[in-house]
Amino acid sequence: MVMTSTFSKENIKEIEKVLGVTAKDEQNHFKFMLNNPEEKRWLSLEIYPDIKIGSEVGNLISVYASNAHLQLHFCVGYVVSEMLDEVTFISEENGRLCGLIIEKGAGCSLYANVDRKILSGDFTALGPEVMLSGIALSLSEDVIDND
Repeated sequence: MVMTSTFSKENIKEIEKVLGVTAKDEQNHFKFMLNNPEEKRWLSLEIYPDIKIGSEVGNLISVYASNAHLQLHFCVGYVVSEMLDEVTFISEENGRLCGLIIEKGAGCSLYANVDRKILSGDFTALGPEVMLSGIALSLSEDVIDND
């Protein structure tokens, strides 16, 4: 799914379907509450479309969990995976990607400043500590500009 400048109601519905929860439409954001009692995990995902971030306007993704708070500024797109039950939010600047992955089971992963060149390279040539980020964010290749 390629994003335009903001998250539409249709985008939110698509994310709801994959995460299995209904978003609460707050005044300036959408809020998803994910709970996984079996694994004693919960998280709150908030999507702020077109808000002021410093002197610019962009999309902000915010995650609150029992022991973490993560934010992804200037989100340019997202990828839903029904097979993996997760949504990956992407930002990019100067050939570096950040990906915030939200799982239906209230899990969350963050990959920051990943060189976009490794997404389409030979994963077997990467060290195992680098390989995971390349594989995880490779789904986002269609979202980012291919300049």
